[in-house]
Amino acid sequence: MKKKKVNLRDLKPDSEEQHSHDDGHDHSGNSSQIKAYIPAIISFTMLIIGIALDYFDVAFFKDWLRIVWYGIAYLPVGLPVVKEGWESIKKGDVFTEFFLMSIATIGAFIIGEYPEGVAVMLFYAVGELFQNAAVNRAKGNIKALLDVRPNEALVYRNNDYVSVSPETVEIGEKVQVRVGEKIPLDGILLSEKGSFNIAALTGESKPDTIAKGEKVFAGSINLDGVIEIETTKEFKDSSIARILDMVQNATARKSKTELFIRKFARIYTPIVVFLAIGVTFLPYFFVDDYVFRDWLYRALIFLVISCPCALVISIPLGYFGGLGAASKNGILFKGASFLDAMTKINTLVMDKTGTVTKGVFKIKVIKAIGWDEKEFMKYLMAMEEQSTHPIAKAILEYKDEGEDYEASDVSEIAGKGLKGIVNGKTVLVGNKALMIANSINVLEETETIVESIVLVSIDNEFAGYVVIADELKEDAKETITALHKVGINNIMMLSGDKDSITQQVAKELNIEKAKGGLLPEDKLNEVEILKQNPANKIAFIGDGINDAPVLAASDVGIAMGGLGSDVAIETADVIIQTDQPSKVVKAIKISRSTRKIVWQNIILAFGVKVIVLILGAGGLATMWEAVFADVGVALLAILNAVRLQRMSWS
Repeated sequence: MKKKKVNLRDLKPDSEEQHSHDDGHDHSGNSSQIKAYIPAIISFTMLIIGIALDYFDVAFFKDWLRIVWYGIAYLPVGLPVVKEGWESIKKGDVFTEFFLMSIATIGAFIIGEYPEGVAVMLFYAVGELFQNAAVNRAKGNIKALLDVRPNEALVYRNNDYVSVSPETVEIGEKVQVRVGEKIPLDGILLSEKGSFNIAALTGESKPDTIAKGEKVFAGSINLDGVIEIETTKEFKDSSIARILDMVQNATARKSKTELFIRKFARIYTPIVVFLAIGVTFLPYFFVDDYVFRDWLYRALIFLVISCPCALVISIPLGYFGGLGAASKNGILFKGASFLDAMTKINTLVMDKTGTVTKGVFKIKVIKAIGWDEKEFMKYLMAMEEQSTHPIAKAILEYKDEGEDYEASDVSEIAGKGLKGIVNGKTVLVGNKALMIANSINVLEETETIVESIVLVSIDNEFAGYVVIADELKEDAKETITALHKVGINNIMMLSGDKDSITQQVAKELNIEKAKGGLLPEDKLNEVEILKQNPANKIAFIGDGINDAPVLAASDVGIAMGGLGSDVAIETADVIIQTDQPSKVVKAIKISRSTRKIVWQNIILAFGVKVIVLILGAGGLATMWEAVFADVGVALLAILNAVRLQRMSWS
């Protein structure tokens, strides 16, 4: 069954505190997004009208009317910032960027530079909108993950099957599950047999075939025929609900990356405030004709000049360039902060099934003994045509020209395989237990094969075997080599698949550390152990529901987005949209290039700002020099950020 993909933009935001914008299905989401930009639009419109009236020296636009006009233009963008600054002061955090922006722009009004006061705050507000959009893009409420749970259950009530919510199903009720549907609740199988895809829960690549009376788990997908189960747990206690709960807890433990500008403001703001105070009072001791009003005026100009507008704009611009470059390469970062986090990664933990392997069965080895391979396969395929098992489907993908054989009198031997007649010959197809039961001698080499193996006998003679295995992705090997080249040498593979298979895949990929047979909580524990060493900055790559808790707990969670689980995609910080593990290396390279350019922009903006500040303190720079410096720096930052779009990362 084709899985529904969750649109990253269809998620609701975490909270109002995150300043997220809704991009939901309904009109309220769209209107909320527009509302975020309305204050800036109002201020911009009034500012342009005011500047035009000033330029043409309109007679009525004087004195109090002019002050009121610019005051109203200031309020939509300025009031939230002033309010935020005041709230920070009440909490004991005085020197924030909000405080700086407030005193600088109010200072501009005090000295009569009304348009500049509005323009500076508008510039800052737009920068904040851009920054918030980058950080919060597609970062939805963790509750949206619940969309992947089974949303209905066919329960037998009043002599009929009725569709109800899984939450309403009680223990002991009978539930019907059709082919391709998810098991809604944990229970026991009432039907004679069932085949289930449990990769999303355990990472096990091989479908699980169980018999009547055995346990089935919520979230498993029914692969073969209509089945019935008897529920043994309520939905809130089911396996899928437990995993989703782990995701929520892991997410709560994840520390949020503080925006650079906030860190910078705590240092920058007190410096410029005390310098402004110094500009006001210190000349009293050194200047003969000291006039307080003149030096206050100069100090206020100094504060206006000190507004880090170019910094506010140049930093997100650099990140936007990185986000755009990543998107062009099939990599989605859910926020600019994860570009930074990616540059610090030194430990990589990865899932196996669906991450470095394709997650589908393919014939790996055909070994015919005493038979031509093509003829041997015709006997085997004739038998497997009678089966709906996923392994049978993989065998039937074998293509060969010529007349097909037909099987008759085919019977299934529970837990062992198939027995039937093909071209008048008795054919057995199954596992070693089937061969032993029929006194068929099997080659010793089959004992060392860890993958799924199908043994075949024809007329009571061992005729050969076929090895079925998950296939490595084309770029899996080169990914590990490339990771070593970029300095990531601590690589570990964690899988829910059998340990023997996991170890073999790890060996093929040259991964030294690997563990198989792990439950979701085991994977989480392994990552938590790694996190105990603060030097480890961990990225985890996965694709299944079972990977979601680990994705949430790691410093950077990376999900395979093309075929990956919806839960994994929504929990992850970075999504590889093409399902290519090699894109992880490209993501690291793009992140490092982005950080380099961001720092170039910071140094440029700060350097120019310092020069203009010195000139302003000396009375050599006016408001217009300050604005020109900001615009010029912002333009250079834009051009620098654009370079990211043209870079190539091979």
